[in-house]
Amino acid sequence: MKIEKGCRTLSVNGSWDITMKTPMGTQVLQLELRSDGQTLTGTQSSMGETTEIQDGTVNGDEATWKVDATKPVAVKVTFTAKVDGDEISGHAKAGFFPKTPFSGRRAAA
Repeated sequence: MKIEKGCRTLSVNGSWDITMKTPMGTQVLQLELRSDGQTLTGTQSSMGETTEIQDGTVNGDEATWKVDATKPVAVKVTFTAKVDGDEISGHAKAGFFPKTPFSGRRAAA
């Protein structure tokens, strides 16, 4: 989904490189996101594992999705993000762990 913000068009669609500082160390993620109306689909890759996004939604410049991670531990992770041009930021909540902030940029084509 695209929205206008000033003179820029914002879109969650595309490839993203994300970094999260978790209680278990820094995690680097790659996202492939696609929106169709308010539905968000795609994949998330980290630590040699690629997982389909579940329950993805888009509302303006905000997006949410879930993934079932198996590394470094098996846990469902819920992401809440905000897109600002070529930057994305938000937080992830994994099981009983506290919310973890993340940030990233649109990957170079």
